[in-house]
Amino acid sequence: MRKDFIVFVIFSLVGTCLLGYFVHPLWHRLLFLLVPLAIMGIYDMLQYKHAIMRNFPILGRGRYIMEELRPKLYQYFIESDTNGRPINRINRSLVYQRAKGQVDTTPFGTQMEVYDEGYEWMNHSIASLDTHSLMADPRVLIGGPACKQPYSASIYNVSAMSFGSLSSAAVEALNGGAQIGGFAHNTGEGGVSTYHETFQGDLIWQIGTGYFGCRNQAGGFDAEKFAQRVSTPNIKMVELKLSQGAKPGHGGILPASKNTPEIAKIRGVEPGTIVLSPPFHTAFTTPIELLELLQKMRDLSGGKPVGFKLCIGQPSEFMGICKAMVATGIYPDFITVDGGEGGTGAAPPEFSNAVGMPFKEGLAFVADTLCGFDLKQHIKILASGKILSGFDIVRALALGADATYSARAMMLALGCIQALECNKNTCPTGVATQDPELVAGLVVSDKKQRVANFHRETVHSFVELLAAAGLHDPTEITRWHIYRRTSLNEVRRYSVVFPGLEKGALLQEATVPPNWLEEWQAAHADTFSAAPKVVVM
Repeated sequence: MRKDFIVFVIFSLVGTCLLGYFVHPLWHRLLFLLVPLAIMGIYDMLQYKHAIMRNFPILGRGRYIMEELRPKLYQYFIESDTNGRPINRINRSLVYQRAKGQVDTTPFGTQMEVYDEGYEWMNHSIASLDTHSLMADPRVLIGGPACKQPYSASIYNVSAMSFGSLSSAAVEALNGGAQIGGFAHNTGEGGVSTYHETFQGDLIWQIGTGYFGCRNQAGGFDAEKFAQRVSTPNIKMVELKLSQGAKPGHGGILPASKNTPEIAKIRGVEPGTIVLSPPFHTAFTTPIELLELLQKMRDLSGGKPVGFKLCIGQPSEFMGICKAMVATGIYPDFITVDGGEGGTGAAPPEFSNAVGMPFKEGLAFVADTLCGFDLKQHIKILASGKILSGFDIVRALALGADATYSARAMMLALGCIQALECNKNTCPTGVATQDPELVAGLVVSDKKQRVANFHRETVHSFVELLAAAGLHDPTEITRWHIYRRTSLNEVRRYSVVFPGLEKGALLQEATVPPNWLEEWQAAHADTFSAAPKVVVM
């Protein structure tokens, strides 16, 4: 790192001079190599475009050399279906190009095997539209009947990542980008830090099972602390996290060694102690109590939009929440749907690989269930699941989302190189570490603009896709517009792959479709514990 390099340069130059003076003058010739290297290293430390070079002078240049030499395959994320078969390549270089304001077009056409099973696309229209005739920055108004301060959200926002998981500089850059681009920044469950407020970008305050920032001595929800914190002007919405896609049903542990006084103050805990985030909430035990807590939060916030986030697990439990909405008339202003394949800095592989409903199935299920209970008109759906491109946004909206989140793409825009060191506190780019030397490599003034650039260009690509399809507004996107290859000789629309429900079909048992009936019967407004009947053959 930089301190090591400075020590190395000083000792090398001084040592070479002493050897040349006391041993032999030929040693002085080594200065012709060392001086240029020293100048190059000093330049690397002072420049602010490349965090790797700032943190690892000279050596960091090797990363960019290898990037040019590597096979082009490694420029892509390989998106797989639920059986592990590759279906889409997501160009990670596209994220870097858009973030840096570079040309984001590619030569030689399609980068996909279009005849592979699982390939997905949308069709264009002969009657395509002029992009300039459409809204350049599509917005979604979030706020139901009980909301007094509706929020106009961008179609694309920063998903939940906590300070502690991310560095202070990364949090500042994300919030600064949100402020420049006019989109929302989700705090993650680690609480609202001063770094979230530096640039006053719009915030979605996420509250998890640890109730950080509004936590009492026993670790439960503290209404007074919540009311005090939520009054912060740039907190625009509140999101209660029930579960996350990467590790649904699994709590977290903050080791005592990482629980610094700064982190402890933000989270409302004692510094130097082990902090547990349980896998369940203590502020409610039933669907009705969940809704009552959301209503309480909305009232305490002065009527700001309040919702919850979850990865779908037992379908009957979500249906039970919907039945509670019908019974009480209490509605969340939004619901965030995360997929079981979601990302995180650290999770047991069994949870990240094999727990939770995948993104597409979960999103379609939530949208269909709300429609079936005739609730969708009250509630907006936000979607979070590997959304890196304009087409990803189109696909999420086709499945039922109103707006989207992204964590992975925003980290790449910050300069993340997927070194997979998130859980070791050794992130070389300063994105996911608390090491001050590594954090210093991430220059906020540069990276916040990159985040804003990436958001702007991705939303622009989404608008261009709308125009190409002949659609005037995001609300016109339906499952009818997306196609999926299910075999070499068969292609199906999403409307067939993910068939919807008739409005109000789940309000009475007599109208519930047969394939929904078992879960519907197991769903109750007053308990999460009911299970479907098991038929013994």
